[in-house]
Amino acid sequence: MKLKQSVRLFFLIGAVGLCSSPQISLASEQTFDSNNSFNNSVTVPTNYYLDDLQNQPTYDDLQNQPTYLKISLSRRQVTLYRGKTEIKSYPIAVGRRGWQTPIGNFRVREMLENPTWIHPLKKGIAIPGGDPENPLGRYWIGFWTNGKNWIGFHGTPNPESVGKAVSHGCIRMYNKDVEELFSQVRIGTPVTVVQ
Repeated sequence: MKLKQSVRLFFLIGAVGLCSSPQISLASEQTFDSNNSFNNSVTVPTNYYLDDLQNQPTYDDLQNQPTYLKISLSRRQVTLYRGKTEIKSYPIAVGRRGWQTPIGNFRVREMLENPTWIHPLKKGIAIPGGDPENPLGRYWIGFWTNGKNWIGFHGTPNPESVGKAVSHGCIRMYNKDVEELFSQVRIGTPVTVVQ
C-alpha cells in the first residue's frame, strides 16, 4: 500500500513540477522500495528532458542546414552531414600508394552524369560515358584538380575494390551509393579529407 501511495505522490509532484518548470528532469533513476520480503521495487527512468524532445531537428530544419562531406581515408568512409547532423555514411575505395587521395579542404567543382573516362597516364585512351567498362560508372563528383588531372567521387564496374586503397586518387563508391550522393550535393558543397 505504501508503494502505491509513494508512486502516486511521485507522479503528482512530477506533474506539478512539469507545469511550473518545463526544464525539470523527469528524474534520475528513482527507485521506490516497499520494504517487504519480496523486495518489490519500481525504477522510474528520469534522464529525459522535455527540452530534448522539443528541440529535435525536424526534416525541414535539416533541409535548411548546409551540406558537407567528410572523407576518412583510414576508415575508407565518406559521411554526408547537414549542419552537425550525420545523415549517412558510405564505404569507399581510396588512392593507392603513389596516387594517394589528397588531404585537406575542398569543394565540389564538377558534377557529371555518364562521364567519359580519360586514362591518366596514356594519351588517347578514353572510355565514353555509359559504357559498362567505364571505370567511373554513371556519376562523377569532382572536388580536386591541378588543372590537368581530377580527383572525385565515382562509381565502379568493380565493386569488390570498394574498401581498399586501389584508385588513382579518386573516391570509388558502389554505383547505387554514388548515385544517391549525387542527388544530395551540388557545386560548391564542402569536402574535407582527413587521414
